[in-house]
Amino acid sequence: MTQVELAGATGLSPATVSNIVKELVASGTLHSAPSTYSGRRALKVTLPHGLGMVVGVHVSPRHLRVAVSDLNMTVLAERHMPLARDHRADSELDKIAVLITDMLETVDSDLSEVMSIGFAIAAPMDATTGMTARAGIMRGWDGLRIGASLQERVQRPVHVDNSANLSAVAELRSGAARGCRNAVILDIGDGIGAGLVLEGRLFRGSHGIAGEFGHAAVMQDGPRCRCGSRGCLEAVAGAPAVLARIRDEVGSMKLGDLILRGMSGDNTCIRAIADAGHVIGTAAGGLCNVLDPDRVVVTGEFARAGELLLGPMRRAIEAGLIVDVAGEPDIVQGQLGQDAAVSGALALAIESVEIPATA
Repeated sequence: MTQVELAGATGLSPATVSNIVKELVASGTLHSAPSTYSGRRALKVTLPHGLGMVVGVHVSPRHLRVAVSDLNMTVLAERHMPLARDHRADSELDKIAVLITDMLETVDSDLSEVMSIGFAIAAPMDATTGMTARAGIMRGWDGLRIGASLQERVQRPVHVDNSANLSAVAELRSGAARGCRNAVILDIGDGIGAGLVLEGRLFRGSHGIAGEFGHAAVMQDGPRCRCGSRGCLEAVAGAPAVLARIRDEVGSMKLGDLILRGMSGDNTCIRAIADAGHVIGTAAGGLCNVLDPDRVVVTGEFARAGELLLGPMRRAIEAGLIVDVAGEPDIVQGQLGQDAAVSGALALAIESVEIPATA
């Protein structure tokens, strides 16, 4: 960030920020370099290279992403691979440990230089137990202390949070929610989650499980959800439900195929995406009435559909709002794409690091 941005983020005066930065640059804790901000000369402030590295991990029902970065979030290595539908935690944690070691070797490093690991998982996390807060949402990961289990394998500190929360952190820091005091980040793909930014900070709730938007009931006696309830938003408008409804018309396909065919003009796929957007937007309108956000950011794999999804969402949200036009939130696509959660995991890892007073 520039010194001007630091002053805005902290509430300190520019002179105070300047003095603090000078002291920390002199001690080697920070690095500064000339830059520009709003077309004017500025001083950009970063953490110095060489202090160490962090790792970000994102596990969703069908995908695994791992990234290694320095403390400035400069990504040095990254890997992405598909996962089997009913993958098991033990085998995937073994795979993650091997991946991290191999990736570090590609940048001439090893685990001794890793200061922290952030772990994003597509399930609500109970902050008191370190386990998923509801069985069945990530089958194969229930009843496991995820952070402790990976920490045993790599002997480095591991910090775990819900992937929607960490997508929100990433979009707030460097994406489409940057500069917003209040924002809702919707993570839409196989599942549907929400990260809530209130007064410039991520809101996790009393037990760390705020934002379980996808398990709000939207259809009485609707389809069975993986959480065990019926009629959840995710069971109606999540990717598996959308794909199942059009299987007889277009055959079996993945979400990426649905989006590509919709963008190519396939009317069945366009209608399926629009219907999902309408249902999600109707539910999000209620959330906006409660939270009054500046912006709703749509991220996750489904966000790749762009206006095919966002347009119907926007119209449904606007129809459900109780405020006048001036109070409507912006409805925008996330800027970080499918890397949002792993970027948030890197940010979580960095936040947990205690930077030494001297280099």
